[in-house]
Amino acid sequence: QVQLVESGGGLVQPGGSLRLSCAASGSIFSINAMGWYRQAPGKQRELVALITFGINTWYADSVKGRFAISRDGAETTVYLQMSSLKPEDTAVYYCNARQPYNQYWGQGTQVTVSS
Repeated sequence: QVQLVESGGGLVQPGGSLRLSCAASGSIFSINAMGWYRQAPGKQRELVALITFGINTWYADSVKGRFAISRDGAETTVYLQMSSLKPEDTAVYYCNARQPYNQYWGQGTQVTVSS
């Protein structure tokens, strides 16, 4: 089992920045990728950014150039640096960890972009 705890959400004005953190614990040795998803009201959950433990990254077109995913050297914490935030970035953001035959989710953290 893998436990994921997110932090860093909140209310920010358009154009502002936030950094989300996701701390993994438990059976982390076989995690091969971690990512951030988001779900806005009435919409499906979508993948925003992904980092593999070979250091490859992927971003949704809607956030390219504005968001950056990274992880610490111990591979236990993944970050999502969000800049130039827009109202359409408002959503609950979920951390995800992937193993070869399982995936795990955090509890979600609310990000609201509003003036």
